Amino acid sequence: MSLRGKVTLVTGADGFIGSHLVDRLVADGANVRALCCYNSNGSLGWLDEMDRDLLSGVDVRLGDIRDSGFVDDVVEGCEVVLHLAALISIPYSYQAPRAFAETNVLGTLNVLEGSRRHGVARMVHTSTSEAYGTPLSTPITEAHPLMPQSPYAATKVGADMLAYAWSRSFDLPVVCLRPFNTYGPRQSARAIIPTVLGQLLAGCDELRVGSVTPRRDFTFVTDTVDGFVRATEVELESGSTVQLGTGRTVSVADIIEMAFEVVGRRVPVREDDRRMRPPRSEVEVLISDPSRAAELLGWTSTVGLEEGLHRTAHWLAGRVDAASATRYLR
Repeated sequence: MSLRGKVTLVTGADGFIGSHLVDRLVADGANVRALCCYNSNGSLGWLDEMDRDLLSGVDVRLGDIRDSGFVDDVVEGCEVVLHLAALISIPYSYQAPRAFAETNVLGTLNVLEGSRRHGVARMVHTSTSEAYGTPLSTPITEAHPLMPQSPYAATKVGADMLAYAWSRSFDLPVVCLRPFNTYGPRQSARAIIPTVLGQLLAGCDELRVGSVTPRRDFTFVTDTVDGFVRATEVELESGSTVQLGTGRTVSVADIIEMAFEVVGRRVPVREDDRRMRPPRSEVEVLISDPSRAAELLGWTSTVGLEEGLHRTAHWLAGRVDAASATRYLR
């Protein structure tokens, strides 16, 4: 179904992927409702950078995904729900696992219940490739067992299980998208690509990173957003899971080498223990088999990693100076 004119809710609209999704939905003519996390500054996160005229047409709701009554009110009247709200920082999940469980699991429960009560036509739930842990075989298909290796991943698997159960128990038309490592403009400075590019652009004398051996399947944010839109437009069996990945994997060391080329400078690299996961918790490789996304959604990635790194560096270049380098070293 086309989203043009349809009331479409995006939870986590103030975040990295969510804000790009709002941009796309507005451009596509959807009637967008944006759930943003309440804060005392009244900030809308990345939506603050949206064109004022375009933002004026978005129904923005400030609140907390953990508040069931608030979520129910926000979902009422929506035809489509795109659920992206979550705590996502893997390192922080070791320090605050309860916060992750309350936000990612109970928050998802609230969205599922609101969607069920108000009869939404399609709910798209956001999973994560971290749910697989270090895979038993590659490339990873949707049939691979879920083996979370961090508190963050465990809470996302819990949320996935709720989505599957609500599909079976209540006939809720919910599908699960499982993006592989999305990157691009607006991503948190803690993620590997912006932290490498940010340090280099800020003029660092050495590059501080965690382990350089893990391999990841990186997808540019506009491609991930396109997958979300397609998941609302095509007929999918309720309870379906579809991965969004490129089928290409590169190591952190590879990313660093590519970043040196993009920025045009090379510095020594130091592995920082503060950026390391516990030894048994590190996911060593993630690579998607993208065939199901191509078959069911007609989706393939269109932005290559080299091009995506250039776009991300260009966006960061106007935002990074030497004085801000320390935020990339946390």
